[in-house]
Amino acid sequence: MKKAFPCLAAAAALIAASATAEVTVQSCNRSVTFDNAPERAISNDVNLTEMMLVLGLTERMVGYTGISGWNKLDEQMRAGIKQLPELSAKYPSKEVLVGADADFYFAGWNYGMKVGGEVTPETLAPLGIKVYELTESCTHIMTKGKASFDDMYNDLLNLGRIFGVEERARQLVDGYRAELADFVASLDTGEPLRVFVYDSGRGDDDPFTAGRYAMPTALIEAAGGRNIMDDFEKSWATVGWEAVVERNPQVIIIVDYGAVTAEQKKEFMVSNPALAHLDAIKNDRFVNLEYVEVTPGPRNIQAVKKLAAAFWGN
Repeated sequence: MKKAFPCLAAAAALIAASATAEVTVQSCNRSVTFDNAPERAISNDVNLTEMMLVLGLTERMVGYTGISGWNKLDEQMRAGIKQLPELSAKYPSKEVLVGADADFYFAGWNYGMKVGGEVTPETLAPLGIKVYELTESCTHIMTKGKASFDDMYNDLLNLGRIFGVEERARQLVDGYRAELADFVASLDTGEPLRVFVYDSGRGDDDPFTAGRYAMPTALIEAAGGRNIMDDFEKSWATVGWEAVVERNPQVIIIVDYGAVTAEQKKEFMVSNPALAHLDAIKNDRFVNLEYVEVTPGPRNIQAVKKLAAAFWGN
């Protein structure tokens, strides 16, 4: 990942040389037309912001939202956005976006916008702020297939078109595709492992997890496993512990972010008598992934490699 972020000078030159022709992209169930590349963009959440960074778009941004309220920036992220302000620790209000004179908002459903909420493409349109929605999140407002790497690739390619950096976007996506294909082809796996994603909770609560439409399903499958909730017709949602016990995961992925640490989440499960007979707990098979790794973004390939190492020792 060290080579992911182009230097600002190269990025600025790339943007300056880009065309400003009208482009139309598909954003969930909407077609959005841009007469010119946005000049005052805002991204929400750590993974969406990283997509902007790898495309070299910081010069077109006026800030970001929705990171420090849940996550901490690692050294890589801090270096990439050090010149940009965080305009809101969690979801922004319309006033925050208007106050920054934004002309573009890169967000998603439950990634900075809520269905029926104050900030949506429809409420921002009269304010001159165009919205591009994270593809994975479209399942909240329309019928969509199972999560796949194509969701992330689609977003990078569409952002490339919107900002006139299509060649950079194509190079990134082609590189990610080749890297993933080569890695998957090199794996020495067995029968797909049963895997459960534990996002948050206090142990006594029903667990929040990744269903069929959330990115971890694609990550797990690429690494040679099967999300035990891949028939759960949701993106990120709550299930009962009974379903987890019935499906008996062999590996548990802990999503590491927020006030409750990964070790605390593990302790909640290990100390719960109702979960003592799970294969993953009996064999102490846990793997921690950061929030930025399990949500669509540039670190997804890295996440597959970490999972494969935990699954198979590859």
